[in-house]
Amino acid sequence: MADGIMTTRRTAFLAGIVLIGCMLGGCSSPKPAPEGYQVVNLGGTAYTLELVADDAKRTVGLGGRTEIAPAGGMLFSFRNSRKRSFLMRDCLVDIDILFLDAGGRIVAMHHMPVEPPREDSESMTAYEARLKKYSSKYDARYAIEIRGGLLETMGYTEGDKIKLDFEYLKSVTQ
Repeated sequence: MADGIMTTRRTAFLAGIVLIGCMLGGCSSPKPAPEGYQVVNLGGTAYTLELVADDAKRTVGLGGRTEIAPAGGMLFSFRNSRKRSFLMRDCLVDIDILFLDAGGRIVAMHHMPVEPPREDSESMTAYEARLKKYSSKYDARYAIEIRGGLLETMGYTEGDKIKLDFEYLKSVTQ
């Protein structure tokens, strides 16, 4: 009987220590993503990705940005699945891209280096025509862009799956 009381007291004491530690900030669950962002686990790291779910944002993408946070980037969400192509329009930093099907499976991956900027005398049509196109190869519903050079350290291969909140993405995609 005494052993049972001691075990109960020890368990209660340890639970109290854990509770106090958690109240002091020692137990933290992942912080929710800020409005307009999604947290996605890539290669064992939580990336806070800017959500790009409408045509206006998709057109600009990471164009004009001078840096991408080490655990940042963009998550593009489309209303349907189809073959997609991205290009480096007005991009000032190297980008790695993952194309994902509707279930989050990787269908293509690319490293996209910076391209020469648009010339003053060059039309937008001519500029975009000379930029290299990076294809999903197969139908894709999502794309993730991160800082160039990170993808090769993650060990992903085509067919690997990335976990996304599909229901939320469908609800906000235009």
